[in-house]
Amino acid sequence: MIIDTVCTYCGVGCDISFEIENGRIKKAFAKKEGLVSQGKLCIKGRKGWEYLYSPDRIKKPWIRKSFIEKNIDRFPEKIKRKLNTLTDLDSDFYESDLTLAVEITAWKLQDIKNLYGPHSIAGIGGARTSCESSYLFQKFIRKYIGSPHIDNCARVCHSPSLKGMRATIGEGAATNPFDDIYKAEFIIVIGSNTTEAHPIVANRIFDVVKKGTDIAVIDVRNIKLSRIAKYNCIIPFETNLMVLNMIAQVILEEELYNLDFIRKRTKGFEEYRDKILNDPYADPDFFKTVKGYEYLSDMIRDIAREYATKRSLILWGLGVTEHTDGSKAVMAISDLALLTGNIGKEGAGLMPLRGQNNVQGTCDMGCLPYFDPDYKEPDEIGLMTPDIIDGILEGKIKALYNIGEDIAHIHPNQNKIHRALKELEFLVVHELFPNEITGFADIVFGVKSAYEKEGVYINAERRLHLSQPVVASDLPDDWEILRDIAFELGFDVYYRSSEDVWNEVRKVANERFSGATYRKLKERRLEGIQWPVKKEGTEILHKDRFRTPDGYGYFRYNQWEYRGMVKDLIEGNDFVYLTTGRIGIHYNNAVQTKRCGSLIGKNSEDVLLLSLDDRDRFNNAERVILRSDYGESAPLKVVYSGDIKKGTAFVSFHHPESRINFLFGDESDSYVKTARFKSVKVKVIPVLRSLPEEQVC
Repeated sequence: MIIDTVCTYCGVGCDISFEIENGRIKKAFAKKEGLVSQGKLCIKGRKGWEYLYSPDRIKKPWIRKSFIEKNIDRFPEKIKRKLNTLTDLDSDFYESDLTLAVEITAWKLQDIKNLYGPHSIAGIGGARTSCESSYLFQKFIRKYIGSPHIDNCARVCHSPSLKGMRATIGEGAATNPFDDIYKAEFIIVIGSNTTEAHPIVANRIFDVVKKGTDIAVIDVRNIKLSRIAKYNCIIPFETNLMVLNMIAQVILEEELYNLDFIRKRTKGFEEYRDKILNDPYADPDFFKTVKGYEYLSDMIRDIAREYATKRSLILWGLGVTEHTDGSKAVMAISDLALLTGNIGKEGAGLMPLRGQNNVQGTCDMGCLPYFDPDYKEPDEIGLMTPDIIDGILEGKIKALYNIGEDIAHIHPNQNKIHRALKELEFLVVHELFPNEITGFADIVFGVKSAYEKEGVYINAERRLHLSQPVVASDLPDDWEILRDIAFELGFDVYYRSSEDVWNEVRKVANERFSGATYRKLKERRLEGIQWPVKKEGTEILHKDRFRTPDGYGYFRYNQWEYRGMVKDLIEGNDFVYLTTGRIGIHYNNAVQTKRCGSLIGKNSEDVLLLSLDDRDRFNNAERVILRSDYGESAPLKVVYSGDIKKGTAFVSFHHPESRINFLFGDESDSYVKTARFKSVKVKVIPVLRSLPEEQVC
C-alpha cells in the first residue's frame, strides 16, 4: 500500500510517499508528479521517519513527582482519588493516564490564574505541529486562559522576514513559488546554505545553473553553491545590510532602476534615493579599506548590474535574519525589488527560505504576540519569547505551556533560560521524545507526529499540504489535548476532528484560507495550494498591487552600523567570529533525527570548522572549547577547512551536549528580538592536539 503525505522537516515541505507493508513503513520516496519534491527527497525525507519505531517515544503523560508532592494537599478530591493510579517511570516522573494528566493541568492552570491573573501564563511553540493545533493553541492561550502571551519558533528564525516584508510590501511571505527559479534570469542567494538547509530548493538552483542562469552567492564562508556561482561573494560577518545598500547605490548611481514601476507602484523613492546616495557605508569602495575583502568593491557593482537588468529572484535564510539588523536587511532586500520592478511577476520576486515546514502556517494561525490569525491586530499585544523569559525571572510569568519547542536547547543565552525554567511554578510540554525542555517540565504529554495524524502544513512558498496518517497511533494530537483541557476549564469546546478545527480557521482567517477545504487539499495532496485560496490558490503575489493598506510598496532606508568584524579588521584587532547553522543530516534540536539509525550514524556530534590559516594559531588542536562573554561550549572536534576565512568559524548546534547556544547572549534584532545567532566573538581554547592529516578538508 502507498500513502501520500507531506514531509514536515524543513520549510521546503516536500510531498512524500510511503510504502507500507503489514502496517509498517518499508520505504519513503517521492512520486515524479510531486510538485514540490519533483520526485526527489533529501536524506531526512528518505530516512527521517525511522524515529517512529524508537523505544524512546513518550507513550503516556509524565507527571513530575516533586510537583505531586508539592500540590498534593491542594488537589481537589476528584484528583486525589486518582493519584493511586500513577506508576513510577523513573526517579523524577510518574506515568499517568491522559484523563488524569488533563485534569491536573487544567486545575493547576486555573489555580495560577486565580492566584496571579491570566497574564501570569504564557505559551510558546506550535510550529512542529499542524495548523489546526497551532490555531487552537493561540486560541487556548488568548481566549481560554485570557493571556496575550503567545509566541512560536519564528522568534529565532524568520520573524525579521515578516517584519521587513510587511513594512515594505505588506506581506511577510514568499512572493513566488519555488519553480519560478526556473523562470529567473539571475538569482541572488544571501545567507542561505541551501544545499544543507533546503536541499530540494537547491536542486532547482543546480538545474538552472547547468542551463546557463547566473547566480550570486553572498555568505561569510564558502558553501556548496559557491562552487557553481558566477559571483562567490564572501563578506565579513554582520555586513548583509551594508552589502544590500551598496547594491542599491550602484543601481541608483548608474540609473538602472525601473522608473515607470517606481512611479506607478511605490512611495518614498526620492527620500530613499537621497539617503542611499549620501551614505558612506553604501559606497562599494568602502570595502577597499577592509583588509582581505577589497575585491568586493568591484564584485558588488557587477552583481547590482545583473540584478537590475534581468528578471531576478532573491533567496535568503537565517544568515540574513539572525542578526541585530535582520529586519532592516530584509527591508533592504525588498527595496531592491521595488527599485528594479523585480516583483509581482514570474521569475522575479522575494523568497525567504523558512526554516521549518509550518513555521509559516503557525504565524498565519496567529501564534505571535502581535498578530491574531490572518495577521489581524489582536485585542492586546503580548510578550515575545525573550520577554517571556525575562518575565519569568522577574516573577511575573508563573506558568508556561510549551508545544514542541525545545527552548532549553535551541534558543540563545541558555544559562539565563535554564535559570528561568527552574523558577517556573508550572511547565507543561508536548513532545515526541525526552529532550532538554522535558527535563524541566512538570507535565509532559506524548503526542502524535506528523506521520500519524491529519492536518494542514504550510511551507515556505505559502503552499498548503494536508497530511494523513502513515502509521497508526493511539496517542492524542496536540489540538485534542488542548480541547480537553479547555473543556475541563469549563468552556464549551466540541471539535471532533482536525477538519472541524480547520473549518473554523477558514472562517476566522478567511482572507487567506476561505477556499482551502479538506476536500480540495485531499484532491491535490501531491501539489498543494498556495494561499490566499478562494476558489483557487495564488501562485504569485503583488501582481497589480501590494498588500499594504493603500496598495503601494514603500522604500525603507536603514544605514548600516559600523561595528563588529569590519571594525576589528580596520583597526587591526585580533579576533575569531563564530557563526552557526544546520547540516543536512539533522534538523534543529535533532530530537527526531538522532533517533533515526540511518542518520545519527552519519553525525553524532557537532563539529567546529576553523580556517586552515588559523591552524598554527591554535596549535593544530584536535578539540577546542569556545568561550564568549556569555558562556562556553563543551570540547568540540575541529576540522580545519579552506572554506573558512581566517579569523572566522562555523559550527552546527544540533547536539545539546555541545552547549553551542550557551555562547550567545541577548543581542537580537532591533525590532522583533530574533537572536544574533550568526555572529558572536569567541576565544578558542585548545584542549587536545593532533596530527594534521585527519583534520584537513
